[in-house]
Amino acid sequence: MRAYTGVIRGVPELLIILLMYFGGTALLSAVVGRYIEINAFAAGVTALTVVFSGYAAEIFRGAINAVAPGQREAAMALGLSRWQLWLLIIIPQMIPIALPAFCNLCISLIKDTSLISVVGLTDVMRVAYIGAGSLRAPLPFYLAASAIYLTLTSLSLLSFRLIERRYSLPLAKG
Repeated sequence: MRAYTGVIRGVPELLIILLMYFGGTALLSAVVGRYIEINAFAAGVTALTVVFSGYAAEIFRGAINAVAPGQREAAMALGLSRWQLWLLIIIPQMIPIALPAFCNLCISLIKDTSLISVVGLTDVMRVAYIGAGSLRAPLPFYLAASAIYLTLTSLSLLSFRLIERRYSLPLAKG
C-alpha cells in the first residue's frame, strides 16, 4: 500500500493520464493481437481514480492513525466486535480529522479534470481551446472556462463546509 501511494503521489497526474491512455492501448493491443484504442473517457476516469485513491488512502490512513490507541483498547475491553469498533469508535473520530484534507482533494480533482483534454476528450478546457483557436480570441473562452471551474469549486467548497460543520469535533472546555 505504501509503495502504491508513494508511486502515485510521486508521478504527475498528467503522466498517469498519458500512461493509462497510451499504455492501456498498447497493452490491450498486445493482449488481443490487433490494434484497439482505449476510450479517452475511460482512460481519463481510470487515471484520475488511481490518482485520487492514492491521495485518499494517505488521508484516511493518517486520520485512522490519529485516533488514540486507548480508544481501541477501551472498545476491546468493553467487548465490542471489530465492526462495532470501526462503526462506533474509529470512524466517528476519524471523519472530522480527514474531512478538511479530503475536501481539498475533491476540489483538486475537479480542477484535474482539465488535464484529460490532453488525450482528446472533450471537456471544458478542450472546448475553450477549440473555441479560442477557431475565433482567434482566446481570452473570452479561457475566462469562461475559468468561471466554470470557479463556480464548480465554489459550490463544492460550500457543500464541504456544510459537511464539515455537521461533523466537526466539539471543542473541549477547559
